[in-house]
Amino acid sequence: MSGEETPALSCLVTGASGYIGGRLAPELLEAGHRVRCMVRSPEKLRDFPWAGRVEAVRGDVTDPESLGEALRGIDVAYYLVHALRTGEDFEQTDRKAARDFADRARAAGVRRIVYLGGLTPADVPERELSAHLRSRAEVGEIFLRSAVPATVLRAAVVVGSGSASFEMLRYLTERLPVMVTPSWVGTRIQPIAVRDVLRYLVGSARMPDEVNRAFDVGGPDVVTYEQMMRRYAVTARLPHRLILRVPMLTPRLSSLWIGLVTPVPPSLARPLAESLRHEVVCREHDIAQYVPDPPGGPIGLDRALALALQRVREAQVATRWSSAALPGAPSDPLPTDPDWAGGSLYVDRRALDVEASPQALWQVIEGIGGDNGWYSFPLAWAVRGWLDRLVGGVGLRRGRRDAARLRVGDSLDFWRVEEIEPGRLLRLRAEMRLPGLAWLEMHADPVSVPAGSRARYRQRAVFHPRGLLGHLYWWSVSPFHAVVFGGMARNIARAALHADAQAARAARPS
Repeated sequence: MSGEETPALSCLVTGASGYIGGRLAPELLEAGHRVRCMVRSPEKLRDFPWAGRVEAVRGDVTDPESLGEALRGIDVAYYLVHALRTGEDFEQTDRKAARDFADRARAAGVRRIVYLGGLTPADVPERELSAHLRSRAEVGEIFLRSAVPATVLRAAVVVGSGSASFEMLRYLTERLPVMVTPSWVGTRIQPIAVRDVLRYLVGSARMPDEVNRAFDVGGPDVVTYEQMMRRYAVTARLPHRLILRVPMLTPRLSSLWIGLVTPVPPSLARPLAESLRHEVVCREHDIAQYVPDPPGGPIGLDRALALALQRVREAQVATRWSSAALPGAPSDPLPTDPDWAGGSLYVDRRALDVEASPQALWQVIEGIGGDNGWYSFPLAWAVRGWLDRLVGGVGLRRGRRDAARLRVGDSLDFWRVEEIEPGRLLRLRAEMRLPGLAWLEMHADPVSVPAGSRARYRQRAVFHPRGLLGHLYWWSVSPFHAVVFGGMARNIARAALHADAQAARAARPS
């Protein structure tokens, strides 16, 4: 907290294992508040890096009896639960859950309810709204009419890695250089960066008691979905996308099309596609009276897109692969995000138990490349090096700085040492010409067995494709991975055994 010292608030986060909830909890903690998370299965929180700093309680907004304990002693209750599904009863379920939550919050003495809903068009009759938007609007009205003061934030498309609407944008743009699209790609929308959404949510906790209203929240850019796709392509350094609109694609057909092209489930894609039929643009920016804009104002679309991309930062610099495992910002993916979040990622994993010491295994790993070679199919590596030089790459000519030792930043043939943990991990980032980004990791793990010490060799090749060409590249080379990567793992294991034997002979008294 900054400025004048203010007492911490007790905050309840429902939907804490979801996209927004999983990012809101640490932001509330950072603001100095106490946080309680209500989830149907508390064990779902185990993988969140902040799990040990919050109180987890079991509860479900559709089970009124479970709400009393969750809301006891709470000052601000965040309602971040939505039924992103279709069916005849989902609107009724959402309606009843919101009413029960408001009633139990009043009984528990909660001072404020904060709800994140959807931005609705001003000139469209309620009956013409998608069921998804209509239900979100109704839930907001229920809270505003309740006995507990409420803040209802209405947002359109949230831009952040893991957001369903952003992931749909990511996959469509990356995988299709030519797109036959529904007419809704011409609809105007006002996207907002997830960082700004979280800033508004955290700031809403301290709104004056007399404030009971909805606020439109959005970024500074009003664009069509087509423009968003084109700007994503520029940010992701993809070639120009050709987009052709076809008016006869219904929301149902659109969801099937999205499901065919992307890993976003059709059950999730359909309500998103239905919502995009309507223009959703903010009509006011009154939220700034209570949660002031940061210097420079809310985050613009291009910066939001850059922040949401793991391989691109504001300076257009590829991030370290290791950053993907430890989210450092709300825009980063979390380990708990759905499998389809975070963009396409291809991985080849190999593991072998080695009857040699971890030290001998590490000696082989650290000595890889240069004159020592890559321990598999030398002709394939040589051909790959020649091809790389043919298209202007560095090829294999750089070799190694030192025949036995590596350090971070060293060039290693057409790789660069990105991370090294002596005796344990070597991570290389590819610098050959590729339609994407690639890493190669090699681990030496000690394994204790009754007979003594041995090691486990783990190898992981990771490829993050850029555009359709990137996917085609991986699919074209993957049949050879068993020979190249499989052979590499086996030969490294054999070389470690040989190194161990040499060390043992050298240690014998003459």
